[in-house]
Amino acid sequence: MRTEEIVAVWRTVILGDEKSWVMFRNGTCVILMEPEEDLAAQATEILREYGPALGGTPSGDFGVIDLDDAPGWVVYGHHSDVLTYVAPEEVEEDADDVKIGLLGRSRRALDGEELDVVHVEDKRPAA
Repeated sequence: MRTEEIVAVWRTVILGDEKSWVMFRNGTCVILMEPEEDLAAQATEILREYGPALGGTPSGDFGVIDLDDAPGWVVYGHHSDVLTYVAPEEVEEDADDVKIGLLGRSRRALDGEELDVVHVEDKRPAA
């Protein structure tokens, strides 16, 4: 999927018009519940810490949310505001939550290594 398509999905599925968020190259989104001055830098620091996935630790755990308002799934992990989108065309038709979750977790880990911000959604009130 193209960046614009994934941004459109995040705009649809993130609840709360006031939430600022940052998306990384591989579809990982960091929602900033207490946004600071530099949203990209803040999200990068969060993903640097919570992006890596190590098996047998809380960072390796994941859950999968089947989306109602968009096609695909959101994979979450040990930080509730770090989410990764997985589109239906990225997995085989009969993929289960384990396959979807492993793909999402691996993409979160990749985003946590690359730290390449591709979109910033700034919902802070105008000063």
